[in-house]
This record gives sequence, C-alpha cells and structure tokens, in this order.
Amino acid sequence: SFAYFTIKDRLPQILTKVIDTLHRHKNEFFEEHGEKGVEAEKRAISFLSKLRNELQTDKPVTPLEDELPDAALWNQYLDYQRNLSNGNGEPSWFQSPWLFVECYMYRRIHAALAQNPPIDNFDVFKEGKAQNFFESQEAVIALCTYYQELLKNIKDLNEKQLQEELFKLLQVSLWGNKCDLSFSAGEDSSQKSSILQSLENMVPYILVNDMEKLWSLLVNIKKNGTERSNVRVDIILDNAGFELVSDLVLADFLLASRLADEVYFHGKSIPWYVSDTTKHDFNWIVKQLQSANHMWMSRCGINWEGNLKKRAWVFSDHMFWTLPHDFSSMGGVAPDLYAELQKSNLLLFKGDLNYRKLTGDRKWEYSVPFHQALNKFHPAPLCSLRTLKSDTQVGLKPGQGEQIQASEPEWMISGKYGIVQFDAGL
Repeated sequence: SFAYFTIKDRLPQILTKVIDTLHRHKNEFFEEHGEKGVEAEKRAISFLSKLRNELQTDKPVTPLEDELPDAALWNQYLDYQRNLSNGNGEPSWFQSPWLFVECYMYRRIHAALAQNPPIDNFDVFKEGKAQNFFESQEAVIALCTYYQELLKNIKDLNEKQLQEELFKLLQVSLWGNKCDLSFSAGEDSSQKSSILQSLENMVPYILVNDMEKLWSLLVNIKKNGTERSNVRVDIILDNAGFELVSDLVLADFLLASRLADEVYFHGKSIPWYVSDTTKHDFNWIVKQLQSANHMWMSRCGINWEGNLKKRAWVFSDHMFWTLPHDFSSMGGVAPDLYAELQKSNLLLFKGDLNYRKLTGDRKWEYSVPFHQALNKFHPAPLCSLRTLKSDTQVGLKPGQGEQIQASEPEWMISGKYGIVQFDAGL
C-alpha cells in the first residue's frame, strides 16, 4: 500500500533531510550560541539518527520521554494502540496505523529540537517552505494581480458573477493543495505557472464538486441573517507557500464580497508534515507580500495586515491539530477547540491530512457517504478541499472509484484528482 511505501521510503528520506539541514546550520548555531549551540546540534542529530534507525528496523514505537505539554496525551494514545493490538506485541513502525506513526515521527522530530536549547526554536522545515514560496513567484504574482483587478469592480458584480468568482478562487485554493512538501519528501513542489489559466481543463478531475452547496449555504445565511449576526468562516490550513497565498486570497474575497464578516485560520503549533503552516509561516507570508516590489502583491499584503489588525482575520493554533487523533475524538480530547468550531457558519478543511483525520483514515468503500465517514464529527457545516494524495476516499458515485482505478491504478495518490466535498452536519 501507499502507507507501506511512505514508512519505508518517504519518512526516512525526510529524516535524512532534517539531519542534513541541522548539519548545514552548524556554523550559524555556533555564531549565535557558541559551543552550546554546537553541542545542542550534535545531541539533536544523534536523537534523529536513532529515530531513523528505529523506523528502518521496525522497532516498537516508544512512549515520549519529554516534558512537552502534549506528551501525556500522546502516551495515552500509544496505550490505546497497544490495547488494540490484542497482545500481539508492541505496536511497531510497520505494524501500526499509518496516520499514527507518521504523526508520531513529526512529533519526535519536534522533541529532538525542543529538548535541546538553545536551538529549540529552530524550524528544520523553514528553508523548504520559504523556497517553495519564492519558486512560486510567478503564480503568486498572477493570482494577486487577478485578485486586485477583481476588487476594482467587485461592487458592480451581480449574484451570478460573484458566484463564478467564488468558484474560481475555491478551485485555485483546491489545486494549490498540490504544493505539498511532505508528499514529495521535501523535493521541489512549487507552483510554477498561473493556475487560473488551466481551471477549465481541471474541472473533470474534481471527483466530488459541492461548490453549489457552499454558495447556497453562504447566500442563505446572508439572506436570512439579522443585521447584527456576523458570518464566520473557519479555514483549517494545510501547506504554507503558494497554497497559503491561495487560501488568503479566498479568505479576502469572502470579506470583500460580504459573503463572510470574519475568517478564522487554524494552523499548526509546531513544525509539521514538512510544509504545514505555523504562525511564523503565516506572518512571514503576509510580510513577504507586503514588502514585495510588485504593486499588486504588496497591495494584497498591506490589505491582509489590515484584516489581521482589525481582527476580521484571526490566526490561532491548537495542540489538537498535531495530535494523532482523528477529528471524531475532538469533542472528548479538545472540547475547547470543538466549542470554538461550533461558532462557525462554515469550516473549510484544506488538504489530505485533514481529510484523513476527518474520515478516520480508513480503507472505506468509495461510495460510503461522507457524513457516515465523519463518525459524528459535526461542529458546523464543513467542506473538504483536497487533492488526493493518500488511499482513502468516500462519497463517490457507485462505480466511480472502480472505473478510475481500472485505467489509473495510482489515481488516489497522484495529486491529479481533487474534491470539494461538503457536509451540512444535520
């Protein structure tokens, strides 16, 4: 399965890159922190080399020994996995659910640094994320230019035209999800050209397309709402770089078109899955755009800084997003986060990892309804925007998955297909 290939090949590659990154920054650690920095780097590398060896030799997954705030929750989850194995020995790297061990590896990478001050705040994935952004410049410029031109006459657009623009920007945000560095094991996956030109050609590759349902939801809230009630959309983010820019353009459009009054962004509290968005990445991208020497890029950045200042945009991160639990256990594990999401009118979940956690990462029949796979996770109406990069998919028409499988065995992991999959939560 793709899970086996991931654990056998992709994860060791990612660990090797992390170790190389620390090696390369040795002089920088010395300049900033003296001998202490070099010692910390050595300890972190030895920790990570040991981790890579455990993974490659299928050792048991060991409890976390650090004092970080989420360690107890992780170790409880490990106990839960032990009990599932019905006494068939300890859960090991190749004998455990994929979602669990993959999350566990990223948590151990975090521990390798967090336990080794003074380099404990170093993000081993930061360079890759920045490079992805800079290599996607043409696509970023094209998108910002398109969007700023759109803003000039957004007041004059009728309902049909607004709907068309929303659908366009939803698709840009969907296909922006192809730029995923954990999927390419950290190799270049930047968006080189403008997605806008090819949207028409990519419509057939959207296997579930519920954009009409999103539109109806937002328009009806507006029509039925009182003057006082704010419409809130939450975006549970995936990758930094070009994908994040596409999400920010979508979020700004929701405000400019009055389809929403506030947008809440949810990112990761620690570096995660190579290219996932942290608070630092979020602020960094806004600053990059603001200071760009391209007129429309900087206009976007300045406006977005304004959205954050007046709290029309709010960024938050929560420990739950970097736990191994699927979302159906959020109510029990993180009731505060669940209650926060219940305040939303619409939740947009970006990307593959969020989809795996929405559906419990199970090998469902393709035609199982999305609502059923969510396993009672319904804080608010929700929608997944995802390009397929792992072998779980629900909510397809009978025979649809089997038909694609016959001609394209790799269809679920190639990133070629996407979904805009909605659940009203009722």
